[in-house]
Amino acid sequence: MKRIGILTSGGDAPGMNAGIRAAVRTALAYGMEIVGIRRGYAGLIGGDMMPLDRTAIRNTIHLGGTILETSRSPEFETREGRAQAAGVIGEAGLDGLVLIGGDGTFHGASLLADEWGTALVGVPASIDNDVYGTDYCIGFDTAANCAVQAIDRIRDTARSHDRLFFVEVMGRRSGFLALESGIAGGAEELVIPEAPIPVAEMSARLEEGFSIGKKSAIVVVAEGETPGISFQIAREVREYLDYDSRVCVLGHLQRGGPPTLRDRVLGSMLGAEAVTTLLEGRSGCMVGEIGGGLACTPLEETWQKRKQLNATMMRMFPFLSE
Repeated sequence: MKRIGILTSGGDAPGMNAGIRAAVRTALAYGMEIVGIRRGYAGLIGGDMMPLDRTAIRNTIHLGGTILETSRSPEFETREGRAQAAGVIGEAGLDGLVLIGGDGTFHGASLLADEWGTALVGVPASIDNDVYGTDYCIGFDTAANCAVQAIDRIRDTARSHDRLFFVEVMGRRSGFLALESGIAGGAEELVIPEAPIPVAEMSARLEEGFSIGKKSAIVVVAEGETPGISFQIAREVREYLDYDSRVCVLGHLQRGGPPTLRDRVLGSMLGAEAVTTLLEGRSGCMVGEIGGGLACTPLEETWQKRKQLNATMMRMFPFLSE
């Protein structure tokens, strides 16, 4: 391994820059060249590259987003697009790639590796925290803290006005953000894809809380396949429960801002480990954190297997929300 490339793909996540920075510093420490590929797979197909050195990544660890930019590339989803990407990799003299992204990124990467034998290692970055093969993804901690801060602020207003609030967080197919921010924010109810709850049942539980003296309540909702679904849920609850309610959709607010300490450290560890993994001759895998240690998971498993919510947290939430 003499020359490698690095790209960020899919949704941006706070801590990606820490991963880029660590990968660059590690590569340089081992005497390798490292090239940044702009705009994810779209940039790879287009050959949009820039050399990375210590100057390029200086003072970036605290920045949100990604200095390499990102995108979603329909062209890369085709065999022809991946063939073009493989050609660019060969022309650029890249011996391997570090890919920072989520399950969609790794799905495309595994196809590229199978079809063209490209050496590559993935680094999980997703505020949804839904990538199989790691306990936590880069960006999740920052997004969860953003959600908790919002819940804390909204609770002040809910308590002052005796209101029911629906706080919608991201999580299209997974409830990790909703579950952990709901526990940390003291939410009364959760609406998550993994454990759907009938509106009538949720309304009855909320009403029971009000009957024993609660003046306000917060329901944390994972956005699911339809962002803004909280407005519909609030209308349906109103049919069962005559209580003043409001909706707050956090949306992309959760993606931005400086990464937390946790995301900076996780990004640094995984970015460095990805380069080391390539140097050791391993490929076609994702480096992740499992049980406090680092582990490699085959890329196919990262998108073929579904990551499960923490069973202990799921079991304890009903007791904590009473």
